[in-house]
Amino acid sequence: MESPEPSYPQLKLSNQLCFPFYAASMLITRHYQPLLDTIGLTYPQYLVMMVLWEKDGLTVGQISSQLMLNTNTITPLLKRLEKSGLLVRTRSEEDERRVLVTLTDRGRSLQQEAAQIPMKLVEKVDYPIDKAMRLMQEIRDFLDALKGEEP
Repeated sequence: MESPEPSYPQLKLSNQLCFPFYAASMLITRHYQPLLDTIGLTYPQYLVMMVLWEKDGLTVGQISSQLMLNTNTITPLLKRLEKSGLLVRTRSEEDERRVLVTLTDRGRSLQQEAAQIPMKLVEKVDYPIDKAMRLMQEIRDFLDALKGEEP
């Protein structure tokens, strides 16, 4: 049985700007996970670790801001990473409301193992690297525009 033409074509899934981003995010995460399994991280944990490898000693709020996640989403990730011995959380001496997150030696050394993951992902996906780099810049530009219009 054929479905009738929708009364509101703007509500067709294929006409939604958000869906290709959502689907791409899901598929990228699926491609990453087998690679991340080799270093014992989930994709969200990997994102946290990349933020800290770039700049160690950030507050929970700073990490949340960079990843565009709420602190109540970040806190369980940090607890699991701390339990794994990859980082430590300590209250700031200047302001006890702030929690500082610092990599352990084990967390810093994991960076070397993780360094090969981005290239392995590129090799796994049949998509030209130059097109991927242009696409990444376009998405960053789009994100900047969205951030400027946050509700």
